[in-house]
Amino acid sequence: MITLSSLTIGYHSKNGCKTVAERITAVIRPGELTCLIGPNGVGKSTLLRTLSAFQPPLSGEIAVNGQPLASLTDRQLSRLIGIVLTSKPDIQNMSVYELVSLGRSPYTGFWGKLSAQDKEIVDESIRMVGIKHLRERMVQTLSDGERQKMMIAKALAQQTPVIFLDEPTAFLDYPSKVEMLQLLHRLSRETQKTIFLSTHDLELALQIADTLWLMQPQQPVAIGSPQALADSGQLGAFLSKPGIRFDKKTLTIHVE
Repeated sequence: MITLSSLTIGYHSKNGCKTVAERITAVIRPGELTCLIGPNGVGKSTLLRTLSAFQPPLSGEIAVNGQPLASLTDRQLSRLIGIVLTSKPDIQNMSVYELVSLGRSPYTGFWGKLSAQDKEIVDESIRMVGIKHLRERMVQTLSDGERQKMMIAKALAQQTPVIFLDEPTAFLDYPSKVEMLQLLHRLSRETQKTIFLSTHDLELALQIADTLWLMQPQQPVAIGSPQALADSGQLGAFLSKPGIRFDKKTLTIHVE
């Protein structure tokens, strides 16, 4: 479980301190798929970087399973948080199995030698995302969807209670987008991990996510189930653009 207490996020620039979002108090629960949505440039990546300890908050506190994030060492963080980024891994001549095995690095020590137990965990992670048939394929030969599944398997092999994903469906065609979010939803249930991702695929998030975080400029972060945010009018206000109609009963978006 991730707990945010009066969290204010932002960054320092030449012109001073830029606040992106402030006073966020919330819980990200295990066993649920939580999706972060909002317009471009609103600060979704800043929030993910802050939650992942890549940058410090401006104020407030983040705790993972009751442990303050700021008090953890890099080694402790590597055993608590797994991260899957949007960028494609620029790797040549490495098999899928070898790359997924890198998820065990927080446990294998300097030489990276896999024990029998490590190998079982890698095999199970590959099986869980459905890429057992790709085990010996070279990374550079994979499609975007296959590559993304491989990176999720690597995060699973890391055996962290928390996984953050930045735009995991960014380079995928529509059927692959659906498959990817269904996979993450299933994994959240089967593993009881805390899975939190950012996405621009709003319609899919409305149908698959357990909880939405809606970020908008100069507004508090709205948090709730898709239906709750629809009933409150917050989703409708976010989508209120010429030529777009949002049906809050069916949680669907229509182009007029």
